[in-house]
Amino acid sequence: MMSVLNMTNAVLRSSLYSVNTVRSISTCNPLYFRATEILMGEPLKKKKKMDPAVIRAREERKKRKMEKRIRYLEKRSHYMKPIDEIDGLFDRLKDETRSNHLTSALPFEEIERRRRLHLEWTRYKQVEWMKDIQAIKSVMMSQETALRELKAASIELYKKAVEIDDSYLPYNATGPVDTPPIKDYESPDGEYIETTVKYPGEIE
Repeated sequence: MMSVLNMTNAVLRSSLYSVNTVRSISTCNPLYFRATEILMGEPLKKKKKMDPAVIRAREERKKRKMEKRIRYLEKRSHYMKPIDEIDGLFDRLKDETRSNHLTSALPFEEIERRRRLHLEWTRYKQVEWMKDIQAIKSVMMSQETALRELKAASIELYKKAVEIDDSYLPYNATGPVDTPPIKDYESPDGEYIETTVKYPGEIE
């Protein structure tokens, strides 16, 4: 009797162990459970059938529209989009009476004089910059030396010297915290007037 019970317990223990370890493997034992993967899917939507004549008509309409746009652009290919900043520049260039000082070349002496002047100004600014850097370094070294001597003399005075003094940056602001309302102001409802200039040949 004890041997039968022991065998039954062993079978149950092995069955539970198999259930915990091998979940996705199917088996013929009725004590086993089978856990399948969750598939996040749904049935495919049924495609709506359309009349081939309707599809052919749509393609022909798109084709005619593209051909019309191509003919429109070819007819106006010579026309360029104007630029407001240089409007009328071609008319001024065609005017032969207008003198252009850029066409006359400078003499060699003037070019050399400007080059030497530019070099002298560059050297002057470099020397000035080096003097400023040297003066700033000297002031910073003097400050560090003074703070080091002050720290050695008195810690309290050193702390007072290095703390931030707000009195050097006074800032007072008085006024309303919010913008006051404008009397009899009508809030816009989002409408606007289109003022963009449309030119021939421009693709919308």
